[in-house]
Amino acid sequence: MSWRVGVDIGGTFTDLVALADDGRLIRHKVSSTPRAPEDGLLDALRALLDEVGAAEIALVAHASTIATNALLGQVHLDLPRVAFITTEGFRDVLEIGRQNRSAIYDLNVTRPKPLARREDRLVVRERRTHDGGVIVPLDAGTVATAVETVRERGITAVAVGLLHADVDGAHEQTVAHALREAIPGVEVSLSSEIDPQYREYERFSTTVLNAALTPIVQAYLERVARGVRAAGVQAPIFVMRSDGGMAALGSASRRPATLIESGPASGVIGAAYVGRALGIANVLSFDMGGTTAKAGTIFGGIPEISASFEAAGSTHSGRSVKGSGYPVRFPFVDLAEVSAGGGTIAWVDAAKTLRVGPVSAGADPGPACYGRGDAPTVTDANVLLRRLNPRALLDGAFPIDAERSRAAVASVAAAVGGDAERAAAGIVALADAEMAKVLRIVSVERGHDPRDFTLLAFGGGGPLHVCAVAADIGVARIVVPPSPGVFSAYGLLAADVRVTAVRSLVAPADEGTWARGRKLFDVLTREGDSGLAEQGVAKADRSFVRELDLRYVGQSTELVVTAPRSLGEAVEAFHLRHEQRYGFAARQDPVEIVTVRVVGIGTTPKPRLVEVAAPARRAPEPRALREHRDVYDGAAFVATPVYGRALLRPGDAFDGPAVIEQYDATTYLACGWSARVDGYGNLVMGST
Repeated sequence: MSWRVGVDIGGTFTDLVALADDGRLIRHKVSSTPRAPEDGLLDALRALLDEVGAAEIALVAHASTIATNALLGQVHLDLPRVAFITTEGFRDVLEIGRQNRSAIYDLNVTRPKPLARREDRLVVRERRTHDGGVIVPLDAGTVATAVETVRERGITAVAVGLLHADVDGAHEQTVAHALREAIPGVEVSLSSEIDPQYREYERFSTTVLNAALTPIVQAYLERVARGVRAAGVQAPIFVMRSDGGMAALGSASRRPATLIESGPASGVIGAAYVGRALGIANVLSFDMGGTTAKAGTIFGGIPEISASFEAAGSTHSGRSVKGSGYPVRFPFVDLAEVSAGGGTIAWVDAAKTLRVGPVSAGADPGPACYGRGDAPTVTDANVLLRRLNPRALLDGAFPIDAERSRAAVASVAAAVGGDAERAAAGIVALADAEMAKVLRIVSVERGHDPRDFTLLAFGGGGPLHVCAVAADIGVARIVVPPSPGVFSAYGLLAADVRVTAVRSLVAPADEGTWARGRKLFDVLTREGDSGLAEQGVAKADRSFVRELDLRYVGQSTELVVTAPRSLGEAVEAFHLRHEQRYGFAARQDPVEIVTVRVVGIGTTPKPRLVEVAAPARRAPEPRALREHRDVYDGAAFVATPVYGRALLRPGDAFDGPAVIEQYDATTYLACGWSARVDGYGNLVMGST
């Protein structure tokens, strides 16, 4: 018997899922340890090893927010001093950027502080043309001067970004060789390897950010590996990338910029996998955890992917604020996120208005009902409304202090002149409205009608709020998977290994460019094949997807076309994609090919979903009913049945209001909704 293990570190809890070859599943939730996140991972792993032998574990997959936390300035995650070596005359590209203003009307707006200080941005004499031709050869003297400056300053994290190195990286390789010869232990990130695409600012930014994260992420992954090996587990360790693919530990540590959105991606990958198993092509993923709520889109069975993002930037109502962060040009699962988790704190502003977020109580001290904090949170409001068990969570293993919740919520209720229950209802309603907003962002604002989608809810709080959120955006069907509270960890076990190889092209979409593109496809496929082989993927499990980035001449952004078989097919697919995204297609306008990309996929074993025959509809057995509890239904407290989900059978059906409790989450079925357990054990809910 072998087990595959997924571990997801959240802001409040660290979740572990272990899946056996025969389909058996083990779950563990432990408190996260923000200052040393690997401790939470190892705590969860040790809990598993009380039930499973270390030699039986065949894989450990991990999703981490370590890179994001470092950029956000978390304590004990100080970014190193970074040197940036670039072409003479281009040292200030990082600071000039794109002149985006994160606050258009703020005359005192400040841009993100460059990760490489100006005195550490060094230059070498060389110059290439846009197609790789050499105008000025690389000057060895300036290279030696730059290297000596780096050595004298004791800098061991270096980024190299030369003009037009996306076409030919030979000069960058020469600089890197000189650095490694002169400075033992130096970590060098080359733009021609990290992001070989045109647009200097984005290429330089991505490379510098990669250099800044390398020491932190490498040290973290080494601690994870040591801890896992010390526990006796010798299985391969993989890490989730921001594009929803997995990477072996060594590959991930060399390119930490690919891990910045690692944590949230796994839930969307799991939602896509479950959606395909259920025959549902269009899915909105809704993940509410302890700190944030996240939404993603699966259209036609495929998660929507964006080509770039801004790391450590600001958000406004779930939208990323352009110009507020560090550009990272690496694909990521397209998500909208808002500070509306179980630990999000409610407060009263100067105008005596009730507000929720963005500050979270996190894992320490956590919601007031956990017994350590005093601030009122969304979780405390749900305890007061009795939608959450007022005695204990985690099947009784985690005691809840309901009186502490009442006292915390009463503190804001007094400030707005109401009672605690009304304030609790207001807190929940405000959180619901924020979460509905991010679901509109990934649906309506991306050109999709949410009524054409099924909402898949997970995370510790997603099923608790999903009926209100679905009603707000007009979704009529909800799916809550069997283990929603650890679903992101489950999603890790549904992810494939991925590598991405990319090159700039930037030429008119004609037959000559198409011929060049086909040759590049062949080169990039060989690169991807080598990358998969290095990560232990068997030849039979490797496949490749070819992509082109296209745009109308004069546009500043591109759209991705997947698997084009001819130039005509690629251009027509671009027109259709443009029409879907922006509402029109300018078929009379010339099109150009900007980027050629190959995504290598290493297929992994997937969780086995076994369907059992289920009656159309039957009442739950009496033993599934735990109690009747007075629960707030939006207008008043009403006697509400509370079911134990573990005792519900396929085919069991009931109407709201109802509460369904299980080890890792609680589902609230609101009035006007009905629920049925399907043959896979999912709770399928529909509006009545």
